[in-house]
Amino acid sequence: MDKSYNYLNSLFADNEYVVIALSGGPDSMALLHLLIKLRKEKNINIVCAHVNHNLRSESEDEKAFVENYCKYNNIIFEYMKIESYKNGFNENEARKIRYEFFDKIVDKYNSKYLLTAHHGDDLIETILMRITRGSNLKGYSGFSIIANRKNYKLVKPLIYYTKEDINEYIKYNNIPYVIDNSNLKNDYTRNRYRHNIIPFLKKENSSVHMKYLEFSETLEKYNNYIEKIIDKLINNIYVNNTLDIIKYKELDILLKERILNRILYSMYGDDITLITNSNVIEINKIIDSHKPNLYLNLPNNITLIKEYDKLIFKKEISTKLNFYEELVDNLEINNMVFKFIERIDNDSNFVCRFCSKNLKLPLYVRNRRNGDKIEVKNMIGFKKVKDILIDEKISKEKRDSLPIVVDSSDRIIWIPGIKKSKYNKDKTEKCDIIVKYVNKEEK
Repeated sequence: MDKSYNYLNSLFADNEYVVIALSGGPDSMALLHLLIKLRKEKNINIVCAHVNHNLRSESEDEKAFVENYCKYNNIIFEYMKIESYKNGFNENEARKIRYEFFDKIVDKYNSKYLLTAHHGDDLIETILMRITRGSNLKGYSGFSIIANRKNYKLVKPLIYYTKEDINEYIKYNNIPYVIDNSNLKNDYTRNRYRHNIIPFLKKENSSVHMKYLEFSETLEKYNNYIEKIIDKLINNIYVNNTLDIIKYKELDILLKERILNRILYSMYGDDITLITNSNVIEINKIIDSHKPNLYLNLPNNITLIKEYDKLIFKKEISTKLNFYEELVDNLEINNMVFKFIERIDNDSNFVCRFCSKNLKLPLYVRNRRNGDKIEVKNMIGFKKVKDILIDEKISKEKRDSLPIVVDSSDRIIWIPGIKKSKYNKDKTEKCDIIVKYVNKEEK
């Protein structure tokens, strides 16, 4: 384990705090042993963060083992128990909760590093799983020995070694540990790779983990190079949550994909798994569509609004389900604002022009009602508002919270951002009321 020890020795300064995710299993206990050895040389302060996933009866015993071991070795012990999961156990949710806890502990001790005990076999498993499921260049590289996470570094120093190497180290140094029996079953996808594929690969090449490490590092280099290009491009293409479609379309397909990934990750963060390939396909359809004004609803209340050559990514913060407000300047509804303006060249569905003599004033903004109909501009007769919202792919849960502009006779004259009525005036026609519907941030 000399490579791991020397790497950590070069990384840490004297007397600093280092946080380790400690399950009590062989891998994390081997890593903790390396830190205890290093403490004699650099006097580092070790903080063990232990998570009880509350899935097995043995979890309380494992917590006691880790806590007692830390106490005996003068190590700071931090603990959390996951009391429940939203919809039963889910690996992504468990990881999110776990890392939220780790973030707090790292911040508490003002540490620069969080260490996990992922090793060479874990790297092989991760790469193979992502190739099978599908990913991107960064994903196919698995994980690196060190990576940025918020305000600290996530370090995996055992990446140079296999599970067998770690077991030998445990045995030679007589290090105590606990066993999670769920790792022995094939109930989880990773375990099936671990038990069935890894042994075969090692028979072909006992040092196969180092080949996968080389593969990972090569992809990481290419990924980092492309990211530098994206860093230079994105600020010219994506500003204030708005994508310049013309500039975007001029790019190579690879750069388009990476910019879109970057934007989505900035919106979703650790919830990026909510975005599927079908979502990306729908986004690209909107971008390539000849229609100038479109809507698309994404998971987590994020809405895409196409206005001619702009694509706006907007997160819905809150919604009113029942409202009836007089339409006045700066009226705010669901984090959007109605602005009365003197003049504007924009003729999108987010701007409406009216002639007051054709309407019964004052105007009002309300939510949708059953049976609502609108006389759509350039169409003959009425169309149900419900059908319009369905055609525009507005989700069912959002339809009732969207604003509808009516006059005092409750005649629908505008569905802001979606459809105009026959009462809207063209830019060349006379009007005395011009209203713009904008993001609150643009106010």
